[in-house]
Amino acid sequence: MKEGYSFNLFRADVIAGLTVAIVALPLAMAMAVASGASPDKGLVTAVVAGFFISFLGGSRVQIGGPTGAFVVVIFNVIAQHGFNGLILSSIMAGIILVVAGYAKLGKLIKYIPYPVITGFTTGIAVIIASSQVKDFLGLTVDNVPADFLNKWYVYLTNIDKTTYAALLLGVLGLATIIICKKISPKIPSYLVSILLISVLAYVFSMPVETIGSRFPSLPTGLPSPVWPEFSLDQIRDLVPSAFTIAFLAGIEALLSAVVADGLIGHKHSLNQELVGQGVANIASGIFGGIPATGAIARTATNIKAGGRTPVAGIFHAIFLLVFLYTAMDILAFIPMAALAAVLFMVSWGMSDLKHFIQIAKISPSDRTILILTFLLTVMVDLTVAIGVGVTFASLLFMRHMARSVEVRRQHHRSEYEAQDGDDPADDDIEIPEDVIVLQINGPLFYGFASEFCDKLKSLEKMPRILILRMRFMPYLDASGENSIEDIIKICREHKTYVIFSAVRPQPRAILQKAGIHKNLDGAIAVDFEHALAMAKELLADKNFMEKHLDPCNK
Repeated sequence: MKEGYSFNLFRADVIAGLTVAIVALPLAMAMAVASGASPDKGLVTAVVAGFFISFLGGSRVQIGGPTGAFVVVIFNVIAQHGFNGLILSSIMAGIILVVAGYAKLGKLIKYIPYPVITGFTTGIAVIIASSQVKDFLGLTVDNVPADFLNKWYVYLTNIDKTTYAALLLGVLGLATIIICKKISPKIPSYLVSILLISVLAYVFSMPVETIGSRFPSLPTGLPSPVWPEFSLDQIRDLVPSAFTIAFLAGIEALLSAVVADGLIGHKHSLNQELVGQGVANIASGIFGGIPATGAIARTATNIKAGGRTPVAGIFHAIFLLVFLYTAMDILAFIPMAALAAVLFMVSWGMSDLKHFIQIAKISPSDRTILILTFLLTVMVDLTVAIGVGVTFASLLFMRHMARSVEVRRQHHRSEYEAQDGDDPADDDIEIPEDVIVLQINGPLFYGFASEFCDKLKSLEKMPRILILRMRFMPYLDASGENSIEDIIKICREHKTYVIFSAVRPQPRAILQKAGIHKNLDGAIAVDFEHALAMAKELLADKNFMEKHLDPCNK
């Protein structure tokens, strides 16, 4: 508003809002059905959550609603705790997101490794596609298991129960979407496909299952807000699901916002986006909806249709609200096979097979994380997959970091170590015989701390003076500090004097806080030249051992 809002912008936003609402209508219903909820829950979510994500979020053009990322989690929560448990999980996740936003924790989500994100996203796509095989084939099977392998066992053993009319409509719906996308991306392919299949099924009275036959009493309009019933035991049981929903909402929303930034040239407010997502999920739960987040495809559609401000997202919610009040009787004629075709295409878009293959080729560690997260998502559980994937990625990262750290004995100054302004002749300064210099290249943290001590222990003979060069050591943690204490202890036992050379600010602060010695400046040299000068001065004093027996406590 500070930049000005004109009638032309308003008109563009209204047109974009209508365009996105047309695209979101079938998607919202399909996502709800795939999640084990009724289609009206998806529309309610798109209306309520979509409004608050646009109104309070940190992105100008973000479009929110139910997405494929939540399908697995929602399905499992409903199966274990009922729909009331899902509502409570959504509200808890919203509270977590609001707290994370105001605590400015949004940047932490950026540290989730890309192989983990790609692994669980592709896994979710496989699960969504698998869940739609029954409707696509029109299988007359009452109970389909939730787990992946048993689900496919039931499909294959009941393949003879295929309803060919449903299969024909599903294939035709899939072909319609693909053809529309190839003709022009501006065509609302999902809506065209659903309208075509619905008309054919109605005109020819095809014996296929529809939204109306599966959900015979769909409510019309927006339900009244109701706070769910809960108990402390129920809250405790739902905490893992709430954190998973919050995590997925944050990841999906911020990925979508980043894509939008590149398309419109405006940077989103990261933490405000989390707050908006949090309020949206709380409101969605209160109105009986399902979890929601920013939708990349719908956001891109909004931008391409001319949307440039949050007004477009608000009108998208308003148009969906109109559909919710006026079109529920018509929506009952949509065949389930048509929604299955839509979800197949959504799954294909989510899978991002190109990047999956690309990451698998980059390195063995990335490939391991990617495949592990993917398999755990499909075979076990999304929460387990994310936890194991992030933990394994962190461990591999620490191993790589530890391997990158080098502690080596220095015999003379090499040319690349010379500081600006040094005399070139100083590059050939020889280190005195009774002095050993250990140069630390890289962070000294718990992944390398023990090897640091081993380096000192491997010396054939302890010197009279040990210089620890820390100019290339940017970081020191508690384990690294403890290893330095161990080194000092070993040096005391051998009456070796320790000089710290060119300690950088962060390690210096850690050493000070640890209280390694009272007068830190006494044992630290500003640079290597001062460290060598200090060592030569001490060696020239024949009684320096008695005077500086314990320099770290002087």
